[in-house]
Amino acid sequence: MSQAPSKSELWGHPKGLYVLFTAEMWERFSYYGMRALLVLTLVAATEAANPGFGMTDAEALSLYGMYTGLVYFTPLIGGWLADNFLGQRKSILLGGLLMAAAQFTLFAATPHSIELFYVGLGILIAGNGLFKPNISTIVGDLYTQGDARRDSAFSIFYMGINLGAFIAPLITSTLGESADYGWRWGYFAAGVGMTLAVITQGLFFQKYLGDIGKIPGAKRDREAAGGVKKPLTKIEHDRLRVILFLFVFVTVFWLAFEQAGGLMNIYADRFTDRMIGTTEVPAGYFQSLNPLFILLFAPLFSFLWMWLHKKDKSPDAPIKVFTGLILTSIGFVFLILGLFEIQVTGKANMMWLVLAYMFHTLGELCISPVGLSLMTKLAPLRLASLVMGIWFLMPAIASYLAGMVGAFSEEADKYSFSINLAQSIGLEAQYSGLLVVFGGVAVGLLFFAVVLWLISGMLVNWMHGAERAAPTTAVEGVEQELEAVAEHEGLGDKAKKQ
Repeated sequence: MSQAPSKSELWGHPKGLYVLFTAEMWERFSYYGMRALLVLTLVAATEAANPGFGMTDAEALSLYGMYTGLVYFTPLIGGWLADNFLGQRKSILLGGLLMAAAQFTLFAATPHSIELFYVGLGILIAGNGLFKPNISTIVGDLYTQGDARRDSAFSIFYMGINLGAFIAPLITSTLGESADYGWRWGYFAAGVGMTLAVITQGLFFQKYLGDIGKIPGAKRDREAAGGVKKPLTKIEHDRLRVILFLFVFVTVFWLAFEQAGGLMNIYADRFTDRMIGTTEVPAGYFQSLNPLFILLFAPLFSFLWMWLHKKDKSPDAPIKVFTGLILTSIGFVFLILGLFEIQVTGKANMMWLVLAYMFHTLGELCISPVGLSLMTKLAPLRLASLVMGIWFLMPAIASYLAGMVGAFSEEADKYSFSINLAQSIGLEAQYSGLLVVFGGVAVGLLFFAVVLWLISGMLVNWMHGAERAAPTTAVEGVEQELEAVAEHEGLGDKAKKQ
């Protein structure tokens, strides 16, 4: 006999919501805590006071790109397994156990065995694929269709993502970057976070969620569809064309954005003056800026879109994406300006990095909500899962390419073009690698922004009015912004609502 979820409530919502919030917060703590350390551990010298694996920047950034690419790709497989065989609950539990084991494997491997470290990364990727796409489906299932509390519930849930992402580097980097503890203890802290997520499942999921998420979703979908298939209409074909075009522009954005955990992390570690008085700020702390800025600016963006909508001046979705590309490009300009200060003083003021992260977040808030909205609204109902797979494929490809682009920074000073470019603007050859990568990404973003501007009218026509209605209240606007963050993390329920 099936068990229904608990009807007990806290602050107007089922208690199961807060159980899911807690599990998700600790899982994101684990992921972002480890992400803040990965590249720095790989490039740390083997004979340093805080020894790492002694990789070159190019080797570390290439590995980082491959790792993050697979992190975004494997949810396609994990979602399929959950929908067809395992169900969400088993997938989340198995994924959590694998990720906890993986973090402790990284702890055991550092800094002695790179082979065991690779094993840990592989287990982490597999566990992430099972956990990431499935947990938020259960949030939606706590509420009946039409329940007015549903959107508010997802806003609460999405706060867990940013809370975990914000706190994680503050703890793992404090431990990992300290020679008194070492990198391995940062991974240990990430493992503790993931263990807490698993314990939350074991102690509270059945009590407060009942049997929600135990039956594979494809089984229910097949019963509802009745086995009837219809051909795509012309409007659906046009909308799929828009998705294919957006694939290019959104992938370019994520390629730029994903420099945060790679080359920008090295920039923070080696080239940024992180002293506040007599205290040095750990480089990983800068990884907390993006979730912090999301929490600060998401409400402002919601008010902006509402204000423009009321004046009938709300820009079309392609123009919002265009704006996001421009803002992200400006973020890299600040990093280039910091190079001139590095050349004079040896270190750049940390405000250059703070400004870069701020503008990257502003760009994300212009692109991620719009891109997600169009993916879910343009997708034919029967292709919703495939289209969401394309959404995951964008950051997967972008992350892999981002690692390759970042790795080029170490090789760029071997080319006369890079050296001449640096010298033409007054920079020494040793900074040509950072200049070429940051400058190249900035120019690339501007180029694709112009292309998008030129074809925006065509894309709007192909959408056939499918854009999501603008938010009408501040609460609804904030919910949309936070929801988009969750979908990029692979934790939203949009695909499941189709």
